[in-house]
Amino acid sequence: MLQGPGADERGAPSPVARLPLMMAVIGVVVTAVGWLAVDARATYGARTTADEPQYLLTALSLGEDLDLDISDEIEDGRFGDFHEVPLDPQTQVRSDGSQVSPHDPLLPLVLALPMVAGGWVAAKMALAAIGGALAAAILWVAVRRFGTAPGVTALVVLAFAVTPPLTSYGSQVYPELPAALAVTVAIGAAMGPLDRRNLAVSGLALVALPWLAVKYTPLAAVLGLCLLVRLSRERRWGALSGLAGAMVGAGVVYLALHRVLYDGWTVYASGDHFVGTGELSVVGTDPDWAGRSARLLGLVVDRGFGLAAWSPVYLLAVAALGAWLAARPRGWWIVAAPLAVGWLNATFVALTMHGWWWPGRQVVVVLPAVVLMTAWWASRVRAVVPLVVISAAVGLFGWLWLVAEASSGRLTLIFDFEQTANPLYRAWRLVLPDGRRELTADPLLSVVWWVVVAALLAIGVWSVHRAGRRTTAKANAEADETGREAVPSGDRVLVG
Repeated sequence: MLQGPGADERGAPSPVARLPLMMAVIGVVVTAVGWLAVDARATYGARTTADEPQYLLTALSLGEDLDLDISDEIEDGRFGDFHEVPLDPQTQVRSDGSQVSPHDPLLPLVLALPMVAGGWVAAKMALAAIGGALAAAILWVAVRRFGTAPGVTALVVLAFAVTPPLTSYGSQVYPELPAALAVTVAIGAAMGPLDRRNLAVSGLALVALPWLAVKYTPLAAVLGLCLLVRLSRERRWGALSGLAGAMVGAGVVYLALHRVLYDGWTVYASGDHFVGTGELSVVGTDPDWAGRSARLLGLVVDRGFGLAAWSPVYLLAVAALGAWLAARPRGWWIVAAPLAVGWLNATFVALTMHGWWWPGRQVVVVLPAVVLMTAWWASRVRAVVPLVVISAAVGLFGWLWLVAEASSGRLTLIFDFEQTANPLYRAWRLVLPDGRRELTADPLLSVVWWVVVAALLAIGVWSVHRAGRRTTAKANAEADETGREAVPSGDRVLVG
């Protein structure tokens, strides 16, 4: 039987040929899980809290009035359906009486049609659908750009996508998931042939990031730099100069429009919180940089706001990082660079790690890099796969438990989520440090967890070298049987 390019030796469709179907299934499942939390209350006085009402009101204004002025929406109480208590306007009243929310407009623009068509419920459902699209995109990038096993990758992507914080932001109105999708698209395009299509796609993704939130500008810059480095290595000076010029032009347009729309260089110029202190006070008026360094670890294991506190699969991601850096597969730096910049941004630039949002908000944008690394590692060290599934099941169980509590009114997703009755979390939290306390036990726990993190990184490195030795030994055995030249035992066969 003739074998097509998408078939195996038996003529059946190969796993890669089934990739579109797998992407569709993953997308639908992740979207459905995101929808489960749409009706859960954020606080006792509102279904949305903090910045969420601002995004929804701006989306409503864009959809109905085609402008950013939300003064009429506030005056008419249009927020009543999703925010029963009095609204913190966050805005300065301008000389003409208008009010512009201090948040970049791309997310409200994306949500404008759903908001007009179906209100806050449709807006949240749209965000859950973006979460499904993100999961499908990560699966495609992992398989087509990094050669991971489709089946294993699907399990890994699902493990991360249906557990907090990725699934959490499928029902909370923030730009985190659209930004994570933009990062995924940019990585996928940057890893492919740098033809006009991929350059255009990556360019659009980079431009989208600052318009989702100015805090994503460093990410856009480092991803753009990765593209420029690739172009310079290929000596494509025309494309390089064109891309650099386009990036500079996009930056100029961004600043100019912000001067017009927000009366400043960033959206923060229109916020009432920054009157008298200036736009840059968004990072703090007297930042304690040394104190903020505790977030390097806290973003993973903090009792309330650490990733692993709510989904232990992120501990395995630490080992995957060690394996990734040890093996350095082709294009490894295009994934590692944005992860490093995003993590440092969340550590030192963000005003706080703790806030009126679901844990992990500041790093959601770079979690696609974490999933890609873990999928790559699990594809090469298959013993990891059951651990990924089990740890993700713990995270999913905890999230569904919390959603049920928030939907029944026992507690809320944002105000008191740490009071969940989930027995697994209540036991797990006892061994995690609390970054908001200054008790002796918490610094000691942090030291213990630094040791654990170092051990996990070492396990990842060891697993790659062990897998490499086993692959080399297998190749040598096959060479002995066929008479071919053996592979030197010192070759790092996983580096490519």
